[in-house]
Amino acid sequence: MQIVLLGYMGSGKSTIGQLLAEHLDYTFLDLDAYIEEAEGEPITVIFKEKGEIYFRKKEAESLRLLLDSKDDFVLSIGGGTPCYANNMKAIVEKTQNAFYLKVSIPELVERLSVEKANRPLLQNIPKSELSEFIGKHLFERSFYYSQAAHKIFSDGKTPEEVMKNITELLR
Repeated sequence: MQIVLLGYMGSGKSTIGQLLAEHLDYTFLDLDAYIEEAEGEPITVIFKEKGEIYFRKKEAESLRLLLDSKDDFVLSIGGGTPCYANNMKAIVEKTQNAFYLKVSIPELVERLSVEKANRPLLQNIPKSELSEFIGKHLFERSFYYSQAAHKIFSDGKTPEEVMKNITELLR
């Protein structure tokens, strides 16, 4: 079984993915980490030296390679991954176990404001503008995110509670 977790940055994809993989005794994969290992350099360097188009191409190739495998895994993908190269279509065609970890804008602002230093996309966004920035992104991405077979509303839930919600919905 292949399980794909998607959603905006700060939605808990990696944390919940690791918990879920451990609970199911599956391999946990983070798509960005997978690309970094294959390319031998961090995503930030790939973006800087080779550009976003190169990165998005590698992202789409890596996603399809994983989805075409017969391996059981929990895969966490980047917040933008579903929006490029028909990636969401590939996910929906390959697994019924795509989960959108949906978090409200106020909760994302709360979570991300303490992580800004570790989030290159947010480093230069003043906290007072974070809500508008996130809202704009979510508006642009909601078309793709909403195609996931399952939506898990995660506000106010612990990672363990979200993991339990996912396990109850697995097909």
